[in-house]
Amino acid sequence: MKTFEELGIAPQIIKAIQEMGFEQPMPVQEEVIPLLLAQTRDIIALAQTGTGKTAAFGIPIIQKTKVSLHSPQTLILCPTRELCLQIADDLSEYSKFVADIKILPVYGGSSIESQIRALKRGVHIIVATPGRLIDLLNRKTVSLENVHTVVLDEADEMLNMGFTESIDEILGQVPDGRSMLLFSATMPQEIARITRKYMNSPVEITIGRKNEGALNVKHIYYIVQAKDKYLALKRVADYYPNIYAIIFCRTRKETQEIADKLIQDGYDADSLHGDLSQAQRDFVMNKYRNRNLQLLVATDVAARGLDVDDITHVINYGLPDDTEVYTHRSGRTGRAGKTGTSISIIHVKEKGKIGQIEKMINKKFEKRQIPSGDAICEKQLFNFMDKVEKVKVNEEEIARLLPSIFRKLEWLEKEDIVKRVVSLEFNRLIEYYQKAKEIEEPSDFSSKKERKEKYEKRERGSGDRNNSSRKAERGYARIFINLGKTDGTNPGNLMGFINDHVPGKVRIGRIDLLKNFSFFEVPEESARQVVKAFKDMFVDDRRIVVEIAQEESASGDGKGGNEGFWQKRPKGNGKSHRKDRKK
Repeated sequence: MKTFEELGIAPQIIKAIQEMGFEQPMPVQEEVIPLLLAQTRDIIALAQTGTGKTAAFGIPIIQKTKVSLHSPQTLILCPTRELCLQIADDLSEYSKFVADIKILPVYGGSSIESQIRALKRGVHIIVATPGRLIDLLNRKTVSLENVHTVVLDEADEMLNMGFTESIDEILGQVPDGRSMLLFSATMPQEIARITRKYMNSPVEITIGRKNEGALNVKHIYYIVQAKDKYLALKRVADYYPNIYAIIFCRTRKETQEIADKLIQDGYDADSLHGDLSQAQRDFVMNKYRNRNLQLLVATDVAARGLDVDDITHVINYGLPDDTEVYTHRSGRTGRAGKTGTSISIIHVKEKGKIGQIEKMINKKFEKRQIPSGDAICEKQLFNFMDKVEKVKVNEEEIARLLPSIFRKLEWLEKEDIVKRVVSLEFNRLIEYYQKAKEIEEPSDFSSKKERKEKYEKRERGSGDRNNSSRKAERGYARIFINLGKTDGTNPGNLMGFINDHVPGKVRIGRIDLLKNFSFFEVPEESARQVVKAFKDMFVDDRRIVVEIAQEESASGDGKGGNEGFWQKRPKGNGKSHRKDRKK
């Protein structure tokens, strides 16, 4: 690995970045900086957020700036106000020891008059969002005629946000001989169009693979029923005591609802979405950057361009429709060489998207069970004890108080004090999880054995006192079906349902109706035909599970009462109400 000196960086810039804690160039910096300093005309750099991109283009831009020329020489376009300000702040840090260089962030939501006054005084580098720059160009208050370098940072994000026409208009007003640097995490078709139109034989640099996820990010998913998603989110947040996360939701409404619930339940959380004013967005982001929030609940659009260090987790409250969006989400963590975790809370029908994303990012997801209450309480307690063990004690400040405290507690043994401290901190958490039901994985995703065991367990828990073991009659096989009395099942409609969907005529023997499932018997030679007939069958989005049973319990008389399944099926063959589809 080369040093910053070997890359050709000027001493005054090296001094500034060393003060910032830079020790060695990151891969993207090692690739891009020499090319820009050597006046390479056009460069495409494919790299994730958090890989050191800003320094990669910022350092050589500062070094190439002619301070004596008081007009814009470099234009940096980025998708959001937050990223615009972050880039401008970073460039100011890099140029700390470069005299008289002027860097101006230009963005919406702030006074355009103050930005015009700054432009009139003279600036060298403009960092802008496309919309505000178009406004300034239309007012003829900014000239791009001396711009020799254009940077498109997070170009794919800008295109996703609908800035294609604005970018075309802006690039049409910069000199033809300028050099252009395009940074993007992914390479969609619109990026390829821009490169063909505005770049001349660009040098392409790829850090990792195209569209690949960040190398230091672990990918985990949990499968739950839709009604359990929020409870699962709380358990995930509780399982990581020092979590500092962004929770991504699909809509503004969902974002606000989830944030409100988390706040109501005592979490340090807030929302970020398009319905907030700029002042509200700034307030939330300042709280989050200062770590007064642990959980930021955001939409994809609102979170674009956010540049926050040390995010430990990204939580997907459901997967995005566009798999490339997942790459951007997960890229918010695991930055600058640190590790991070991307967690997805999904339902059964989203399982197929996991495979698509795995192929795109070239990484495998780890499937996990939702943490149990016991595991959460244990982890929280040990984390607290770890803090107690490592806390810095200010001897001088507390010395005068200690004698009184010791007298107050002298009647307690050490073990009693520890118990009381733990109870004071965690009684509410422990009581909550003692009462909370464990979250079960949906039966539609479980293995056949797991599904059957869950049904049996549920049935045994709600059965009567007359449970007895049943075996099939000689020459017959016993068949399990996940329809019971709560579905309004009776012998007549169950026999009709079987005859509707099994080819030919099948003799049906004894039928045992239970609360949540049932058993029926058919001749042994017909058993596999019956099971095959119901394979991958859905009725009204419910999977019908039919399996051969060895020896089952006929427990659980149940009271029934929920006849919704059969009410949806008209009398007759019912085939028009059958949905067959393969996963």
